[in-house]
Amino acid sequence: MNEYPAKFYQPEENGLVRCKLCPHNCKISNNKTGICQVRKNIDGKLYSINYGKVSSLGIDPVEKKPLYHFHPQAEVLSLGSWGCNMACSFCQNWQISQQKPRLREFKPAEIVETALDKDIDLLAYTYSEPTVFYEYMLETAELAHKKGLKNIMVSNGFINQKPLEELIPFLDAANIDLKAFNNDFYEKHCKGGLEAVKRTIKMLAEEIHLEVTNLIVTDLNDDLEELEALFRWLAEINNEIPLHLSRYHPAYKLDNPQTDLELMKKAYQQAEKYLEHVYLGNAVIKNTADTFCSECGEKLIKRRAYDVENRLENNRCFNCGKKLYGEFL
Repeated sequence: MNEYPAKFYQPEENGLVRCKLCPHNCKISNNKTGICQVRKNIDGKLYSINYGKVSSLGIDPVEKKPLYHFHPQAEVLSLGSWGCNMACSFCQNWQISQQKPRLREFKPAEIVETALDKDIDLLAYTYSEPTVFYEYMLETAELAHKKGLKNIMVSNGFINQKPLEELIPFLDAANIDLKAFNNDFYEKHCKGGLEAVKRTIKMLAEEIHLEVTNLIVTDLNDDLEELEALFRWLAEINNEIPLHLSRYHPAYKLDNPQTDLELMKKAYQQAEKYLEHVYLGNAVIKNTADTFCSECGEKLIKRRAYDVENRLENNRCFNCGKKLYGEFL
């Protein structure tokens, strides 16, 4: 599995190839890789060099993804490889996104069999950016679906439309990291772009269960007016999409102070004006991890860390009967 034929590329003159997987559309010379470090031109053909190469494989609660409206308390078999098509200065997983870590090899069938053997119904493509191990994710997800398992993608959403369209039929849920609501931030601090991520969110919202995460980084994307524009835009797609506002802590190349808790509270209150389900992550503030009925205000799911008390009855509020957005057991 050292070199696996890649999808979505175009041969060009002089042995170059144009990768079409993500909006970078890298033009790659022979024996070189694209920005992601893991898609390589070998004699005029593009190969995935991280296919089947797993940096992390573990069992997590689904709430850790984070997904709060999808099979609460369920266990998820989570896997990641290495490489990334962004380069965020504040990356929490830079050891596997920006470097090549120690790796183990697993075929798609081995991943699926591991989940079945452990009686786990959910697979998550996470830890590192799954877009850049696209072929591995796609083949594993397709096999998992045939075996009755559900697939979750946790991603930065920076992917071209055609690859996403081919993947969606095998996805059941996703959490997309919407890093900011201005393109300058994406270009300067992430080496990516906003518009492609917005397109991904719109496409997924129409097809599968979707939740969105926004990491509020001190002095970079913490302007409340900009955050309000993000909340308003997401509500225009579907105001029931759960939004996770996450508190930043210094990581990788960025040593800005951790996000002020008062600012987190203000952002939470602002988001609630537009969205029905808002949560705070990496911050212990009363009620901000709990799920409430958008109709009558009754507390439906209580969370303390990964300890969950689910009071739903057939996906509905036990008090007024309103159906809650999501997929619940």
